[in-house]
Amino acid sequence: MPVAPIPPPSAAAPDNAPILVLQMQRMGDLVLTFPLLAWLRAEHPRRPLWVVGEEKFFKGLMPIGPESVFFPYGAADRLRQNRYHLVINLSHRPEAAALAGQLRADAHFGPRLVPGGAGGGSGREASTTYVHGRWQLYRTSLVHNNRHNQFHWADLNALDCVPHARLRSTDWPWPLSEGRDPLRVGLFLGASEPEKRPHAPFWAALARDLLRRGLKPVLLGGPAEAALGADVAHRASTPALNLCGRFTLPELVAFTRTLRLLVTPDTGPMHVAAWTQTPTLNLSMGPVNAWETAPFSPGHHVLRATISCVGCWRCIQPSVLCRDRFDPARVASLAHALLREQDAAHADGENAPGAPSSRLARLRLPGLELLHTGRDALGLFDLVPLAAPASGPAASPRRLFGLFWKAFWAWRFDLHGEAAARRAWADLAAASPQLAETLRRALSGLGRDLARALRGHALGRQTVLPPDFWQSHPPMLRPLTGYLHMSVQNADAAPAAWAEALALVEALAALTA
Repeated sequence: MPVAPIPPPSAAAPDNAPILVLQMQRMGDLVLTFPLLAWLRAEHPRRPLWVVGEEKFFKGLMPIGPESVFFPYGAADRLRQNRYHLVINLSHRPEAAALAGQLRADAHFGPRLVPGGAGGGSGREASTTYVHGRWQLYRTSLVHNNRHNQFHWADLNALDCVPHARLRSTDWPWPLSEGRDPLRVGLFLGASEPEKRPHAPFWAALARDLLRRGLKPVLLGGPAEAALGADVAHRASTPALNLCGRFTLPELVAFTRTLRLLVTPDTGPMHVAAWTQTPTLNLSMGPVNAWETAPFSPGHHVLRATISCVGCWRCIQPSVLCRDRFDPARVASLAHALLREQDAAHADGENAPGAPSSRLARLRLPGLELLHTGRDALGLFDLVPLAAPASGPAASPRRLFGLFWKAFWAWRFDLHGEAAARRAWADLAAASPQLAETLRRALSGLGRDLARALRGHALGRQTVLPPDFWQSHPPMLRPLTGYLHMSVQNADAAPAAWAEALALVEALAALTA
């Protein structure tokens, strides 16, 4: 793996030097950093664990997260005075990369702005952003290129800097239904983008259907959802409780712990609820990939459309087609069924349900699929369909293609051996021989293009790959071309980067021959 240029450290950090994590994104991103913080705490019990984040989020979340010291970005001058064991930048904000570049550490992971470099130009202030860590580089390659990704953000946060054995051995707690209001169902109305949430008429119809089933729906949201909450409550014409904009973040955290179920789009409070063991039903719609941002802990449920463009990075359709597949009456029926499953598990004395009930698998959800969160053989996040095979040749080709790419990267990045990747390819080829043959042909074209680019580099005619290199190949190959493009660019087109690119193409060719 080619690594970005790093000046040698002047001296190793002391045994009690802090570990610093930069997470300056939204609420949900901060909660998805909690697993990393827990793993780092277990791996480095003597080291202080520091986090730079948005104060409006971390102040309300500190009581539920792993023990850490939080700083706002305004404390950067103080942070620059220390030397660190690790600096892990999980933010894509430029100021986070700049701060990471100014900090001394034994090792850096994630984006880091450093002086000079091939992209820095010639001015006095010239600098280049490099991404440190092969999993962080893989994650960067997913921008507008995540169609076949099946690695969750929370796992990707940690795979460079936490031993895989630690991830694999972690037993995350399942949702709990005991001690909660037996009829209270939360409906979190908002999301970071309008395309990622249902419209007001959907929420109003869902609230009415839940009331007819004897449940107590509660409308939830922050100040940004106050107008939406009022609109939904008016449309519902029911006594559904509208609490949008009524809670501070700590109060919202406490309130979600009283819910039997939270029905929610992909949003920060969904991750808060899942982290605090509130059962969640994630209505995954719009430009989100549930493999990346579904509730991380096992035992939660995800409902999403079955159309081919589901899981996109950015919606390019005239309307949000996947959102149109959601029917409030069927979602109400599903929510009611999930509560019955909780009751059945409690009656059987189970603290955590095992395999999902066949009753859930038999629900009619036209145009949608129901999945539950779990763990795969590597101990990483898994998203398991309830009404279809999860693996083997009988699984859907789309799922098998994602599983194959997951197995390929796990092999090349040393999480398991080649045999597991070969099994994943055999399943895909058996399920869809035509798809397998199409990939082989596309791979031949990639090999020729890469060899041509390498010859141009050797002759001095081409120093980097063309800007459209990764996009010039079929989507089925872009998990590889996206990473190759980032890897060569990230290493300033050094010989080792070209060698790794060729090795990856050759490995894929041998695997699929």
